[in-house]
Amino acid sequence: MQIEKMPLGMRRLAKTCTIGVVALGMAVVSPRVASAETLADALVGAYTHSGLLDQNRALLRAADEDVASAVSTLKPVVRWSAGLTQNFGKVRTGASPVTIDNDDLTAALSLAAELVLYDFGARQLRVEAAKETVLATREALIDIEQQVLLRAIRAYMGVIEASEFVALRQNNVRLLTQELRAAQDRFEVGEVTRTDVALAQAQLAQARSGLASAQGSLVSANEEYRNVIGRKPGRLRQPPSVPAVEPSVKKAKAIAVRRHPSMLGAQHQVAAADLLVRATEAGMKPQISLNGRLGITENLGTSEFNRGGSIGLQAGQTIYQGGALSSANRQAKARADAQRGNLHVVRHSVQQSVGNAYAQLDTVKAQLAASERQVRAASIAFRGIREEATLGARTTLDVLDAEQSLLDARSLQVSARVSVYVAAYNILLSTGRLTAKDLRLPVQIYDPAEYYNLVKDSPAKRSKQGKKLDRVLRALQKD
Repeated sequence: MQIEKMPLGMRRLAKTCTIGVVALGMAVVSPRVASAETLADALVGAYTHSGLLDQNRALLRAADEDVASAVSTLKPVVRWSAGLTQNFGKVRTGASPVTIDNDDLTAALSLAAELVLYDFGARQLRVEAAKETVLATREALIDIEQQVLLRAIRAYMGVIEASEFVALRQNNVRLLTQELRAAQDRFEVGEVTRTDVALAQAQLAQARSGLASAQGSLVSANEEYRNVIGRKPGRLRQPPSVPAVEPSVKKAKAIAVRRHPSMLGAQHQVAAADLLVRATEAGMKPQISLNGRLGITENLGTSEFNRGGSIGLQAGQTIYQGGALSSANRQAKARADAQRGNLHVVRHSVQQSVGNAYAQLDTVKAQLAASERQVRAASIAFRGIREEATLGARTTLDVLDAEQSLLDARSLQVSARVSVYVAAYNILLSTGRLTAKDLRLPVQIYDPAEYYNLVKDSPAKRSKQGKKLDRVLRALQKD
């Protein structure tokens, strides 16, 4: 039957269905208009905006100061003191009872210095342990960076997904509005019953509810984007391609064990714990110190002036302290055992994360392929049911159900496509390669060694290095 020979209601329904299929297809299949904002732009925004990264960079600087504190114990300790003393009372002197007043005012100034010359390496071992802790903290910062970038990717893809859902729902509402008008026209000429009109009205109401839900999800996605990236999303481009990942799960696990920040951090924590065990053992041995003192005393009443000093070597050892030293050593050994156990746990956890990430990627790829087949089949079914409805072999309900099935298939396809991108980037995270450096983002990469190099030698406040450090700290506070 040709469309021109159909009744009025049938012709409108056929045209409406044709428009609906084209509009629904264009909502997903047609390329999006190029926009200024890319995924790389979003990742740059997250890297520069993240307060979580700023927080953990500050924690890293605090760990750097632990090295400075440990290094300071290898340097001399110099102290000065000054005081005024007023004497009063009477003093009896000589064989005969002679009494004199003792009301002199005495001023004293002293300078003392102490340097540990040898302590069986206890202090140096603590310096090395602090350095290992700094390296572990750096790896923790890298892990935080990965989490921040993955969240940015999810936020970016979440806005794209929510936007496409809104577009699908809007086209669905437009289509069902036209179908309702066609059903009403057919009802007026007696081709359908009131039931067909009511079905179209119910389907349209459901579509409007779905559109409201999709719009609400888009608002939430925009707020997540604003929170993570630091600005409201503009028109987002589709990512150009899925990032390349290792083809073998076994090879990916080997890479993760070698370079994942959680693994590297756990290894540094083990090294730090072992160094502290050796430090507590050395702390129970003798130590040799060099001591010096210079003092000046002047009696302001009699103008009597004394000046003197001393220098010498001192050796000593704590023989008994209630078992505190032995307890500290046992505690350090227990903590070292705990860190080795943690390394074992982290290793298996990293490998499991890689396996889970690959399994997730395989799953969503299969879902995407299935959704594409489902879209093709649903499109064919919709066109067939539409043609059959024009011939009177199908009811309005059949057409509406077919259109809903096509909408559901399109929605699944959009979700699956987004999930493939997120799963691929999750593999990069699980292998320790989701960093600004690995992604080659156009940002100034944070250098954790810059601050460390300024403080590692424990510079004095008024030294050249100390003044440079003050300038760096003021700049950080302004940021």
